[in-house]
Amino acid sequence: MSGDTETRASADAGVQQKSAVARLFRPMTGIPAACALVGVLTLAACGEKNAFVPPPPPKIEVAQPLKKTVTRYLEATGNTAAVNTTTLVARVQGFIQAIKYNDGDLVKAGDVLFVIEQKPYQLSLEQAEAGQASAQADTKKAEADYARQVDLAAKNIASQATLDQATASKDAAIAKQTQSEVDIEQAKLNLSYTEVKAPFDGIVTAREVSLGQLVGAGGPTTLATIVQLNPIYVNFAISETDVQDIRSSMRAQGLTREDMKKIPIEVGLQSEQGYPHKGTLDYAAPTITAATGTLLVRGVLPNENRSLLPGYFVRVRVPRAEQPNMLLVPDRVVGSDQSGRYVLVANKDNDLEQRKVVLGQQVGDLRVIDKGLQPDDRVVISGLMSVIPGQKIDPVAKTIAPPAETAP
Repeated sequence: MSGDTETRASADAGVQQKSAVARLFRPMTGIPAACALVGVLTLAACGEKNAFVPPPPPKIEVAQPLKKTVTRYLEATGNTAAVNTTTLVARVQGFIQAIKYNDGDLVKAGDVLFVIEQKPYQLSLEQAEAGQASAQADTKKAEADYARQVDLAAKNIASQATLDQATASKDAAIAKQTQSEVDIEQAKLNLSYTEVKAPFDGIVTAREVSLGQLVGAGGPTTLATIVQLNPIYVNFAISETDVQDIRSSMRAQGLTREDMKKIPIEVGLQSEQGYPHKGTLDYAAPTITAATGTLLVRGVLPNENRSLLPGYFVRVRVPRAEQPNMLLVPDRVVGSDQSGRYVLVANKDNDLEQRKVVLGQQVGDLRVIDKGLQPDDRVVISGLMSVIPGQKIDPVAKTIAPPAETAP
């Protein structure tokens, strides 16, 4: 019995094992079949060699420097200043009788601005004129007496002492008449001082006195200030090196100090584009300022519309000479690091190189390159933030447009 039971158990185990094997190897359909196929393909691919394919070089725009004749300028910063600024004062004592302008008015030379009480000075003038009439009468009488005594002395009727006395009286009368003429001139002058007039065309500041106020007592009293705005000065300084270059250039061209006043200057405010205000040089100091190593220079500009006011901070440039065949690149392509300024240039193998350059002046949106570039160099003008030196690029040739003229 026991042996039969073991035989049946062994047969059942064999049947279960065969069923498990059959289930393992029966055909697969649907998703399990797809997964099995992927696995087979993956295993097959593992036998092939993997190779990295680098991306193509980026397309970057390059251009040769623009070759152009450039006017060299001496550039500086300066300040505007009034040609004339005068404080108006009361030169005679009296009460303010009239104020004939409004604060801030533009006035002409000779316009009456203040009137000081005139009556006392008019009376002084009349008194001086009366004194002159009296002196003239005394002079006539003295001259007549003198002529009479000369005749009597010639006839030995009058003594020499009487003639001398007549001579002295005549001379005293003439001197008194001269003094009366001086008194009249002084009286007229004092009367003229009662009208305070504008010494030149300009703008008058707010008055510092009021109607009826006593002025001129104990000394001159400030009434207001007048400022001339047309023309206007521009003061600036140039370095010692520039001074030497300019003097050498003037000697080479045979220019004199007077010719300097024919040299044009251009001025622009900080809020303006370009240099819309034109003028000429007017003055240069005879000595260099030792503390700063600079020479003070002054220009003068017409200012009819009064767009420039004294005290403005301005940009100044003075044309020096024209230089042909200068190389220019867009100012935006110039980079900088600790060693100085540079541009990126594509070499013959289209690899990027960092080229150190020396910058010149700016012309519109372009920058003059004094040193570091050749006319046939290909300068990177786009994609500067995405490329580095040593990188290979696919250059796209472009042309640098000439600078646009700066509109005043």
